[in-house]
Amino acid sequence: MASLDQQRAGDLTQKGMDLLAEGHAADAVHTFREAIAVDANHHDAHHGLVRALRDAGQLEQSVAAALALTALTPNDPLAHAALSISLQHAGHVPEAEAAAGRARILEWKIQLQSPNDQEPSL
Repeated sequence: MASLDQQRAGDLTQKGMDLLAEGHAADAVHTFREAIAVDANHHDAHHGLVRALRDAGQLEQSVAAALALTALTPNDPLAHAALSISLQHAGHVPEAEAAAGRARILEWKIQLQSPNDQEPSL
């Protein structure tokens, strides 16, 4: 069962997503930060913050938020993909390519660990 903090962070994250969808990136940044203050481990709030900062044109802050996300979830390919996108937008192309490579490797590791239910088709 989710704690009240987790529920509050989830509600704030949903509000942030709605604000982002409506084109209010700066307001979404504030809301995602509020969600993270309530529950520092709320992954969706961190993902939302990365996107909102990028959409608000705060590219270096988006990179910093994405780095924090990869520290929080080091084995999450989506976190590394978000870092790659933020780095790309900030003009850090070699670093973006490296982060994209890490995301691909993590995804491959996940695929190799999952049970293979089907025989490969030839």
